[in-house]
Amino acid sequence: MATTSPPSPPAAPQPPGDGRVPAPIVRAPRTGPIRIVAIGALALVVLIVAFLVFAGGGNSTYKLELAEGDQLVRGDQVQVGGVPVGSVTNIELTHDFKALVTIKIQSSLAPLHHGTLAQVRVPSLTSVANRYIELNLGPNNYPTYPAGATLPSSVTGEVTDLDQLFNTLNAKTRKGLQGFIQGTAEQYVGQGKNLGTSVEYFAPALTATNHFFSEIVRDQPVLTSFLVETAKTVDTIGARQESLSDLIENQNKTFQAVGGEQSQLARGLKQLPGTLQQGNKTLSALPAAFAALSEFVKASRPTTKSLTTLVERLHPLVTKATPVVGNFSEAFSRPGADNDLTDLVRVLPALAKQLTTDSPISVTALKESVPITAVFGPYTPDLAGTLRTFGAGAGYYDADGHYVHVNGVFPDFKLGEGETLKPASPTAALEGLLTGQLRRCPGAATQPAADGSSPFADGEMLSCDPTETP
Repeated sequence: MATTSPPSPPAAPQPPGDGRVPAPIVRAPRTGPIRIVAIGALALVVLIVAFLVFAGGGNSTYKLELAEGDQLVRGDQVQVGGVPVGSVTNIELTHDFKALVTIKIQSSLAPLHHGTLAQVRVPSLTSVANRYIELNLGPNNYPTYPAGATLPSSVTGEVTDLDQLFNTLNAKTRKGLQGFIQGTAEQYVGQGKNLGTSVEYFAPALTATNHFFSEIVRDQPVLTSFLVETAKTVDTIGARQESLSDLIENQNKTFQAVGGEQSQLARGLKQLPGTLQQGNKTLSALPAAFAALSEFVKASRPTTKSLTTLVERLHPLVTKATPVVGNFSEAFSRPGADNDLTDLVRVLPALAKQLTTDSPISVTALKESVPITAVFGPYTPDLAGTLRTFGAGAGYYDADGHYVHVNGVFPDFKLGEGETLKPASPTAALEGLLTGQLRRCPGAATQPAADGSSPFADGEMLSCDPTETP
């Protein structure tokens, strides 16, 4: 059988005859497929980063229709919330003499939605041709403007310049304003340093004024209505010249009268320092009072919750008790004589004095009458019921006097055997009545109680017959 043996390792190189060891042989590393894939992925990442950095997401173009160019130039910024997002690329004049401004904005803001407002703004440092366009973006759920669309002048606004303000004034007013400016210049002669300090704040003041007037002219119908109503007011005041003159004259007299009381004014001014000093002392004591009050509030804060509950529950009580308290007050102090508790208290001493004399005699008489009245005590409920029923029946009256209703008993039928009704004579109504019961016990006027409490014989102590019942 043939066998295969592994190859023998290569023989080690023999050193040269001079005894030196030969240098090792360096071979170039082989390039495998994994390394090629890693290099390709790295190149792809570099390309993606370069695209994101240099592509910039692209731009979208829109047009704005403005009533005036407002000194806009190409290259002016377009901002959203103070952040630059584009620039002005072109300015054209329309056939109706309006400015058609082309802007280019970042595509991340596109598309613009209806409700977007465009306003020409001025930076904090005003100057010629120093403008930018501010966009107030509309809600995302509104319809969109397609790329290249024109936003009408109804959603754009321009800057109000000082020249526009001056043009609203008539010639006489402008001339007076020129005189005011010249007088102001004369006033600041020799005040250059102070004027320079004031000029530093002039530009922000103009900017704020510009923003103020921009807000005013934003709603033209309201501004027009305000100017018209103001003119009507001025005309109305002008038509009352005589009344206005009288008013000024009366005010002059008033000031003259006040000036005539100079001595009183001087006296008041002389006492004013002391008053202010006393007030200063009072105010200086307020911090301590407030500190104590603060501690009081902190200490009472835990009880406020229960106090709120108490007040809520007390409110219905107070509401219901108000008329009661009013009646109670009237019971103590009712107008008139001998008709309230105050009058009663006043006569109590005389009554007490009289009772001191009469009480022993009354007590003796009551003790002596006990044996006589004791027999009527158990019959008190029956007596009270009799009086109550009799009073209810005899309480009616007419023109002939009191009367009572009496119902006669005339039965025509009676209950017989088999729960059937049978004809009966009038004398049958008297068959169930009893006579001669003269010794009834208390409570025997009704059917006997199931618990045996009536009729009441008091353990046979009463001389009555408990068998006599209805």
